[in-house]
Amino acid sequence: MTRLRFDDLRQYSDVLLSRHGQAVTVRFVEPRDAEALQNYFRALSTRSRYNRFLGAASELPPSELERFIHVGEADRFSVVATMPVDGRETIVGEARYAFDSETAAIEVGLSIDDRWQGHGIGRALLKNLECRAAAFGAERIFGDTLRSNDAMIALARKSGYGFTNTPGDWKLTRFQKDIHVEPQEIPCASWRLAAVSPSAMSSLAV
Repeated sequence: MTRLRFDDLRQYSDVLLSRHGQAVTVRFVEPRDAEALQNYFRALSTRSRYNRFLGAASELPPSELERFIHVGEADRFSVVATMPVDGRETIVGEARYAFDSETAAIEVGLSIDDRWQGHGIGRALLKNLECRAAAFGAERIFGDTLRSNDAMIALARKSGYGFTNTPGDWKLTRFQKDIHVEPQEIPCASWRLAAVSPSAMSSLAV
């Protein structure tokens, strides 16, 4: 398994803008984020947690939280979207993505704090995940969501994703999109660094 050094990974943070021009920082989850991340999930509405976990859950199980905070293992990565709220860095969204080199595809899952839904953060975060997919050389990005998750389906549709059935689970639908971005055209500057240097990601391994 690969573990990544956070002193190196800080350069791969991105600053996005909400619909109202507020700065949103997307950065890798660190072990110090464990409590804040768990509190974030606990504070989600019952419906938002159900949509994110594809079933009933009140919080992240300890084993899953451990996987969230140790990014890079088995080519799985976790990021948080943060904003300053009342002078403190606050998690307003999160995403988890995994790269499969055999299929050249990245699978994603994400959520946005209920209080910050409708501010364009989800769309900006999904676009950032596309940047990260391009930096890996992925040819396709996809995710599975409940057929009842109208918010995620609407977000994916507005972002240009197509839909198909999720293999083996009729309750889910798969949103997917081909990646047609050359490394020199990747719109997020930090991940362009990783893309233009073939050894960039491997050099971060400890």
